[in-house]
Amino acid sequence: MYRTHNCGELRINKLGTEVTLSGWVQKVRKLGGMTFIDLRDRYGITQLVFNDETDAALSEKAQKTGREFVVKINGTVTERSNKNPEIPTGDIEIIVKKMEVLSKSEIPPFTIEENTDGGEEIRLKYRYLDLRRPVVQKGIILRHKMAQEIRNFLSNKEFLEIETPFLIKSTPEGARDFVVPSRMSDGKFYALPQSPQVFKQLLMIGGYDKYFQLTKCFRDEDFRADRQPEFTQIDCEMSFVEREDILTTFEEMTKHLFNKVMNVDFPNAFPRIEYDKAMENYGSDKPDIRFEMKIHDISKLSQNKGFKVFDDAEYVGAICAEGLATYSRKQTDKLIDFVKRPQIGAKGLVYVKYNEDGTFKSSVDKFYSPEDLKTWAEALSAKPGDLILVMSGEKSKTLTALGELRLEMGERLNLRDKNKFAPLWIIDFPLFEKDEETGQFHAMHHPFTSPKPGEFNLLETNPEAVKANAYDLVINGNEIGGGSIRIHNTEMQEKMFEHLGFTKEGAEEQFGFLMKAFKYGAPPHGGIAFGLDRWVALFNGSDSIRDVMAFPKNNAGRDLMIDAPAEIDEQQLTDLHLKIVK
Repeated sequence: MYRTHNCGELRINKLGTEVTLSGWVQKVRKLGGMTFIDLRDRYGITQLVFNDETDAALSEKAQKTGREFVVKINGTVTERSNKNPEIPTGDIEIIVKKMEVLSKSEIPPFTIEENTDGGEEIRLKYRYLDLRRPVVQKGIILRHKMAQEIRNFLSNKEFLEIETPFLIKSTPEGARDFVVPSRMSDGKFYALPQSPQVFKQLLMIGGYDKYFQLTKCFRDEDFRADRQPEFTQIDCEMSFVEREDILTTFEEMTKHLFNKVMNVDFPNAFPRIEYDKAMENYGSDKPDIRFEMKIHDISKLSQNKGFKVFDDAEYVGAICAEGLATYSRKQTDKLIDFVKRPQIGAKGLVYVKYNEDGTFKSSVDKFYSPEDLKTWAEALSAKPGDLILVMSGEKSKTLTALGELRLEMGERLNLRDKNKFAPLWIIDFPLFEKDEETGQFHAMHHPFTSPKPGEFNLLETNPEAVKANAYDLVINGNEIGGGSIRIHNTEMQEKMFEHLGFTKEGAEEQFGFLMKAFKYGAPPHGGIAFGLDRWVALFNGSDSIRDVMAFPKNNAGRDLMIDAPAEIDEQQLTDLHLKIVK
């Protein structure tokens, strides 16, 4: 037997018990005639004690063990004289009678502790070592717990977990597909699914009215902290439902996860905010509503005063940062540099300090009187001591830039507490978004999203005004999930493809199987998909989904541990009828 107990379970009530433990050596310490080893496994740490006087050979053996050696010990549980309240096992220690080294270890390339000296690249290269760190284990264990709670909740609601295939046909869904050459079909390719979208719709047509799956999805796109080439989706679909049925079901699931996993309760319904209102008030379709600081349109108050930057702008908007009128010139200059970054792309920023004595000081005093600035302050409900920040330009771009600035100011004011959660639904998205260069429409969500009830006829007269019967779950400024009521009849789907620029032949080639299925009795249906990685990262307090994935890729999409992607040999290329052109 390698162990009778794990390294995190023994307590003071086990005094005198003979135990066997196995684990990794976290640390070795020599103090006088005693040697101490901290033995670690995923459950915790237990202190081992070796006495030079009672067994010098065993004590010497302990001193020769190194970090990350795997050892097995037999000994007796005793009470510690110097208790450690920082760990659950801190009241006891093990007087070791026998120790066996099960596996030796080289010196690790970084310290395997809560706070390590290893950068991300080296930790990803040796991910199997990084996985031993308690902070990483916490995220992986949390992921397991969330997955189990999701399965339990949905199974109790009579959802069926059904797998869908990974080797499918390439279809346009917004991102670039990963493709897989077929050895048996010369010159043809499978694609890895960006989502199981068409299959879950086919399952609805097949009569499986409540489906879910925790499934891998694949998108060949640029990576950042919350993106990976492969990620896990909580994919769900229901038949004979309207939007309200889906929002009610999955709001209940969200509250269930908060309660069971985070011990957080939400007694009230989640707020619902229309897309247009979210953009106008927060500059984002995934607003962080843990704090107020809404955007205000001050175009009418600020234009026609001789300040050309504002006078020529389509839109002038402002936010109020509470208590920051004390910002120095250097600090306001840094804010200007912040909004000029390429990610935001603003040309500049105007500030107004509402001083504690009731006076105003701004970067546009030449053009605006104190009375003018006071009307701005009143519009924003600003108080003495506050800082007003103003931007102008094309409306949608300015709102987006103000949204980014709002988040930055919320961060500076410590208003984005990771221990506070503010979920909401965003509804009534536009059905289409228009490419400014080509004028071509693209689906805001995907080609199978239904227009809101009563707006189908607008497809002919004013397609840009059509709202989608779609919805997103947003928590703390993160889009956790999104979905829609689907199109379930051939006429509407054909019209949707037409507006998206598909020819009849192109639509038939890409989606003919789905269109044909619609002809055999498709029920009204809709669904939602949540990003499991992102949701776990949020609950874990992580800024990156890599923290809660067992074997993530780096920002370049590479697996540094196994060195992938990698070249394949000439025979494999020949079998697949491929040639590499450099």
